[in-house]
Amino acid sequence: MPNDNSSVSRKPVAIRPESQTTGPLKVDFWFDPSCPWAWMTSRWVDEVSKQRDLDVTWHVMSLAVLNEDKEPSEGSRAFFPRALRYTRLVAAVQELEGQKAVKPLYDALGKRIHPGGSKNPDEVIPAALAELGLPSEYFKYADSDEYDAQMRASHFEGINRVGQDVGTPVIAVGDSAFFGPVISPAPKGEQAVALWDAVVAAAAYDGFFELKRSRTRDPIFD
Repeated sequence: MPNDNSSVSRKPVAIRPESQTTGPLKVDFWFDPSCPWAWMTSRWVDEVSKQRDLDVTWHVMSLAVLNEDKEPSEGSRAFFPRALRYTRLVAAVQELEGQKAVKPLYDALGKRIHPGGSKNPDEVIPAALAELGLPSEYFKYADSDEYDAQMRASHFEGINRVGQDVGTPVIAVGDSAFFGPVISPAPKGEQAVALWDAVVAAAAYDGFFELKRSRTRDPIFD
């Protein structure tokens, strides 16, 4: 008699690269603090991390650097200089405080930029530094090219894994890297894990390049 398991709840099976069979799943995430879509994806990865053993390393990348050889649109003329200030700050704080400071700084900046809706770095940056107990004088690095070499190295480490025709975020799981996913809102619970497994499994196939449909909503922050 055949088994009828249709009513049994099945949890998604963890997907991991063949090169890593034990321990936390190593994940690298490249973000530009100004990108609302990267923010949405980062909230999703945070949700997955609550349910899966992920070891996520957060890296800065720059939409300003990505587009530096292109003529900016009218709408981007103000955006890219503002975005560059945030990426310069993150690179500086990483050099001065270490890798451990990157994600807290991203969270502190991002919640003010995205759910908070602020377009003023002169307000966002001091508030974020104060929240984390970082020196207020770090503000100067947002307008300094002192750590541009490190910022650009981080940017190209990520973007060179996926190509120049994408954006932020870039996620790498083992040897597989991909842009996105672009999602809104960020899924929760088992749905978040199911999406994670599906995306990682698709990216692990070397011949998989693109799956896309037009966006029908803006980022939904919650």
